[in-house]
Parts: sequence; C-alpha cells; structure tokens
Amino acid sequence: MTKVVLITGGSRGIGAATAVLAARQGYAVAVNYTANSLAADDVVRLIRADGGQAITVQGDVAREADVLAMFEKVDAKFGRLSALVNNAGVVDQTSRVDAMSLERLQRMFAVNVFGSFLCAREAVKRMSTRYGGSGGAIVNVSSAAARLGSPGQYVDYAAAKGAIDTFTLGLAKEVAAEGIRVNAVRPGIIETEIHASGGLPNRVRDVAPQVPMQRAGTAHEVAQSIVWLLGEEAGYSTGALLDVAGGR
Repeated sequence: MTKVVLITGGSRGIGAATAVLAARQGYAVAVNYTANSLAADDVVRLIRADGGQAITVQGDVAREADVLAMFEKVDAKFGRLSALVNNAGVVDQTSRVDAMSLERLQRMFAVNVFGSFLCAREAVKRMSTRYGGSGGAIVNVSSAAARLGSPGQYVDYAAAKGAIDTFTLGLAKEVAAEGIRVNAVRPGIIETEIHASGGLPNRVRDVAPQVPMQRAGTAHEVAQSIVWLLGEEAGYSTGALLDVAGGR
C-alpha cells in the first residue's frame, strides 16, 4: 500500500524540500499551499518528473473549513493518510513585544499553533487505530527560536514554536498506544525565504558566524531529518524534539 503524506506549507523552503524527498522515499505527496499556486505546481511537476505521485491542495491552515476541505481532497485522491508534516508557518517584521499589535499576535498563533492543532486533529482521525486506522507519523516543524526566545525580533514567533514543542510532547503521549508517532524538528538558521518575509533578507549572512558550525543549514538537511522521523527507521522515536541547528 502506498504511503500518503500531507505537507502543509509545501510550496517552498523546508516544505518543498520535504515533499521532493518524501516522494523519492515512495510517499504519495499532497503539497499544501495558501496562495502561491504556481510554486506548489512547480513542486508537483518536479515530483512527477522524477516518477513520483503528487497533488496540490490549497488551504489556509488557520481556517477550519479549509483544513477540512484539504483533508477531504487527500482522502479522495490518495486514500487514507499515513503521515503529516505540520510545516506551514509565518513570521512577521522584527519588533519588540511592547510594539506588537493584537492582530499580529492572533495571526502568529492562528497559523503556527492553531493550524497545527487542526491538521493534527484530522490526521489522528485517519491514522489512529481507535478510528480504524493502521497508525502513522506526524512531524511538527518547530524552531530553535523556542529555546532562544528571539529577543528584540520575534518573541511571538518563538513563543508560538514553544507551544509547538509542548504540543508535540503531549500529543505523542496521547496517541502512542494508537499507532501514531509524533515528533518535531527544530531548525536553526536555514537558507529559506522566511528571513526576507520577516524583514531581514541578510539574516543568514549576518547570523551564520554565530553558529558553531559557522554556516547556515539548508532546507534539504532539515527535510532529511523530517523524512527520517516519518519512516520506519525512527519506529521507536516519539515525543522527540530534534534540533537541526548547527550546534546553536
């Protein structure tokens, strides 16, 4: 039976790299995107050109109706879900906490935290032996910011990722006896577009010297950790928070 994985925020960066790698490992891949359909289509074309199976699924993970529709499309196209990668996330412009608006905070937690809860909820309903499923794996994409706090820049983002760490630990214990493993990766400074969206396009260059390994990581390196955690090789790992941060 073909393994089926849904990757939220799969049209770019870590999500896109994970989609391509998962497809090469034999997964049928559902590539979620919010607005950039062209980028998601490019990922799907790349997977199909390599002989894999992939579809795009549009949806804002912060909207429950979108999440429900997304999972229903995956059900219809590929059948029962085997794996979920909660990768969709947002960052905002650098700011101190005393300058953050309520709207900013609501968006930050709606996408990064509530979206992960909603997607995990639907995944559990499909994977859990309690619901007639045959088990599966969930990998949440957290951040080293959960440990570092990101003072003066993104304390809200760091706090949201701290919530993801706690969510990972709790959900892992909740569904362990139902055949589902839940783990998280915590990337450090990775060469992706997210830095520019946060107003710091040169952040990788500026921060890399502070990393013990003296360089930024790549999306592919994070994807390798994610796909490993999804697979049978990590069959006794659940509730793990795996740092992919160059020692930072």
